[in-house]
Amino acid sequence: MTSVRPKLKPDQPKAVTAWDTLTGKVVWMAGDGSWSDNPQRIGVFTGDEAEARLKDAEAQEGTVTDPYFMQVTEDGAVDGRETLREQIRANGPTVHPEFQKAPK
Repeated sequence: MTSVRPKLKPDQPKAVTAWDTLTGKVVWMAGDGSWSDNPQRIGVFTGDEAEARLKDAEAQEGTVTDPYFMQVTEDGAVDGRETLREQIRANGPTVHPEFQKAPK
């Protein structure tokens, strides 16, 4: 499964993100190549290494779903055109649970 997203230049810092297929949680590839649902562990990649990491992620379809690049700063903070979307993915829904309908 793939989605069309803006192309990032090779020298732009980027992270690889996806969804954990089993749980549906947002996950990021850590610097060691493992997957984490902790945004503090985001691995930052550029150039050929970034391309290789994305190919590794795509080879893991089944464990993760729809891996793609997201733009980050050199220290791993969400950056660029998709900032709002990625902040929501990292931090949860935009509606606080207290303001949702109570179950019947």
